[in-house]
Amino acid sequence: MAYCSKICCMYNAKHAMLYKHKVHEGRPVLFYMDLRAAGKGYDEFTRRAVEEDGAEFVRGRVSRIYRDDETLKVVGYDTLSNEPVTIDADMVVLATAIRPQPGIELLAQKLSVSYDQHGFINEAHPKLRPVETSTAGIFVAGACQSPRDIPDSVAMASAAAAKSLALFSSEELEREPAVAIVNEQTCIGCMNCRRVCPYGAIEQKQVCVIDDHIQRNVAEVNPGKCQGCGTCEAVCLSDSIELETFTDAQIFSEIDALSAW
Repeated sequence: MAYCSKICCMYNAKHAMLYKHKVHEGRPVLFYMDLRAAGKGYDEFTRRAVEEDGAEFVRGRVSRIYRDDETLKVVGYDTLSNEPVTIDADMVVLATAIRPQPGIELLAQKLSVSYDQHGFINEAHPKLRPVETSTAGIFVAGACQSPRDIPDSVAMASAAAAKSLALFSSEELEREPAVAIVNEQTCIGCMNCRRVCPYGAIEQKQVCVIDDHIQRNVAEVNPGKCQGCGTCEAVCLSDSIELETFTDAQIFSEIDALSAW
């Protein structure tokens, strides 16, 4: 895996403790590469697994597992002692990685939210907006955003619920003023803007020209969905789309003012 699954080390230690509580004479051996125990009380938990329950942590990878009669042979290498290790095991438990649900990319595309190369949903900002997505009104919680344990998932769910309640607590919703606007007089209806819009905010509509006898297609922006990213403006062939508060005339006026100053 190209990313850390975050919870594997902890549930591995928990499995070792539960095993030892059931099989008192057993010997739990855990192979690891890097031990991640970064949560509150997590390092103490792993230390308790070693000191009180006799869990053995071996830093190294398992290279081979094969059966010898009724015994499983686990062959690995201890990178701390630089010695090969062979364990006679009755049972081998794999600490499998967390992966996104199949079809998450299709769901993200329907919701117009972004996702990373692994399939996890991207948050709007990792520090300032950790449970919000790039699409307003859609929030993330739990392992859909990245591998999460129970405390993190509960905290994210509480934050997402609070954000949702904030939307319903007002009689009117506010939006950012910088949304795209279309000049229907010059729009040629190529709909390049709709193809690149990441929020699905642009639709096609018909307008009448020449005394209402001829109809042609133009683009129409839904201001409730538009997030003002400006992607549509960059691909418009006829230069018919601008962002409110960031029109060409306003930008040129700012440039003229800076030049004069």
